[in-house]
Amino acid sequence: MFNCHICLIEDDEIMGGALALRFELEGHACDWHKTGAAALAALRGQNYGAVVSDIALPDMSGEALYLDLLESGGSVPPFIFMTGYGAVDQAVRLLKRGAVDYLLKPFEPDLLLDKLRELASCHEAGQTGADVLGVSPAMRAVDELLPRLARSQASVLITGESGAGKERVALKLHKLQGAERPFVAANCGAFSESLLEAELFGHEKGAFTGAVRAKRGLFEQAEGGTLFLDEIGDMPLAMQVKVLRAIQERQITRIGGEKPLPVDFRLIAATHQDLKSRVEQGSFREDLYYRVNVIQIRVPPLRERKEDILWLVAHFLDQAAHGGDGRRLLLAPSAERALLDYAWPGNVRELKHLLERARVLATGHLLTPELLFGETAPGTPAPPRDTLGDFLSGHEREYILRALRARDWQIQDTATLLGISRKNLWEKMKRLDIRRDGD
Repeated sequence: MFNCHICLIEDDEIMGGALALRFELEGHACDWHKTGAAALAALRGQNYGAVVSDIALPDMSGEALYLDLLESGGSVPPFIFMTGYGAVDQAVRLLKRGAVDYLLKPFEPDLLLDKLRELASCHEAGQTGADVLGVSPAMRAVDELLPRLARSQASVLITGESGAGKERVALKLHKLQGAERPFVAANCGAFSESLLEAELFGHEKGAFTGAVRAKRGLFEQAEGGTLFLDEIGDMPLAMQVKVLRAIQERQITRIGGEKPLPVDFRLIAATHQDLKSRVEQGSFREDLYYRVNVIQIRVPPLRERKEDILWLVAHFLDQAAHGGDGRRLLLAPSAERALLDYAWPGNVRELKHLLERARVLATGHLLTPELLFGETAPGTPAPPRDTLGDFLSGHEREYILRALRARDWQIQDTATLLGISRKNLWEKMKRLDIRRDGD
């Protein structure tokens, strides 16, 4: 059981009353506020474990409330937003600013409670709770599944193309079970059979030439935690037999040893291959397949979840700005289109490496398709469907907004970045109805 003091912000009597009652029945203290002003006063005077807020409030938007708290410079509790379909873009913007998650109405209260449990688990592990896997429907579905899987010890098989983010899914599932526990990983395709056996099972002193001391293998190192076997489809058949026995019997014998050693771990495996086809071909054991494939999670390739591309770009560029020289880079509109048009055969890993390369080559603050892709930049996108006026107006507004955010709304710095005068920028902001409250 986890307990959390919740600030609930919802003006709908039926929904607010139902959620407040459910929170209290689950053992949480809950303060229910029906206006943003009342919630702001409470949030500035009390420490909450979490905030559950509607985006549409009678006196202000949930976004404005959240940004007000951020700009005040104080500690901001984790936010989970509730929204209708029409405000999804707004909710995604809030994720980029640090909100934990959002739920589309209507939703089951159990789903919200699962997110609060996940939040509590991340907090205990020293995390912010905001490490969502993506904003696309496919990755949000994976995010919503993981807290339920964390409550069991069933083996999980994560499938997907190389670079799609399988290890990140495995690591998040592990953290939800308790990040203080060990997480050990082995790439089954990176070792020869003999080296893989020594890596997994360990060895006794003198077991072979060079074994000058005993070594614990990964099965032992994962005691009480998670063993992640990446690219398990590349494991040799002879090794599959030994791994299957270890999984079934929950004990191993080190190379050169005689005494069986008990082991206790959660098994997560991953592969880019079709294991069922490999079973039919005789290159993967059927009994091992059913042992590792109790629950399967598919991580779709990046080309199938284009909603995540620019979100990931913003995340990686923000990471680089905080961990590097402090430069905040901005994507040119043509670069955005190129990123969305590209097929991403290397998936998220390729995207991250491409941005790292472009950051090194960039002499200014603007990333162009040439910096990102060089001579292999994707071709011209499909003809526009909007009128030229609508297209230019919409893209000009979005471009100026991104520049303002990149410069923390410093007008002179933003004007310099855009290559226009301060007065010209003010005039464009007025014409395009750009206000900080709408950031």
